[in-house]
Amino acid sequence: MAAPRTMDSPAQASPSPRFWGLIPCAGSGSRAGADGPKQYQLLAGQPMVMHTLAAFAAVSGIAQLVVVVAPGDEFFTSHAAPCQVAVCGGATRAASVLNGLKFLLRQGAAGNDWVLVHDAARCLVTARQIEALIDVCGADPVGGLLAHKLPDTLKREVGGRVAQTLDRSDKWLAQTPQMFRIGQLMEAMAQSADHLTDEASAMEAIGLQPLLVPGSAQNFKVTYPEDFALAEAVLKARSAVDGGPGTP
Repeated sequence: MAAPRTMDSPAQASPSPRFWGLIPCAGSGSRAGADGPKQYQLLAGQPMVMHTLAAFAAVSGIAQLVVVVAPGDEFFTSHAAPCQVAVCGGATRAASVLNGLKFLLRQGAAGNDWVLVHDAARCLVTARQIEALIDVCGADPVGGLLAHKLPDTLKREVGGRVAQTLDRSDKWLAQTPQMFRIGQLMEAMAQSADHLTDEASAMEAIGLQPLLVPGSAQNFKVTYPEDFALAEAVLKARSAVDGGPGTP
């Protein structure tokens, strides 16, 4: 297997950068209280991750979609899906993403290409939202992420009591996909601690300012047991309207 390529120099940069989807799918889902990884739990009749993949599959601009799974994960051996499976999941999300980026380079991606990293458990993302991120960030020198303007009053806590009410006017909830150049993101992640929870944090750590692209309150990460019922209700409501993941 060929060794991963480093970030392209300006002279080597692809004249027409491609867009790659990367879904880290190696988590155990311990906070969900589910029997097994939460991304494989049934929602509206399908494993959660299949709804996520369907949204990306509906985006024509994605050159290839790759799912990163943990060694020993055999889910995709018995489930047909519109993606390529990379068995290189790490102990943390950051490790899985970095391993996935290296896999993309081995598949022929260029350092100047874009990667859209998305949480498998954000199964309510839509093709339209993914396309909006590509449209807004495709010409940006840094890239960006879907995010949702904080709608609630924000409190700071000390010892279980309110210590301060914070100004929410400039606060956003980070979502995914998060879209950056493959080479630049790899360099940023290599310099950052492994515990980073998203790619934008790695880019910020090297002095860059990702764009915030308005997402949706429905693009939440299914994390806790009560989230499953809400996600299922949204999926069933969408199916009743037009049967697809491409609605807003």
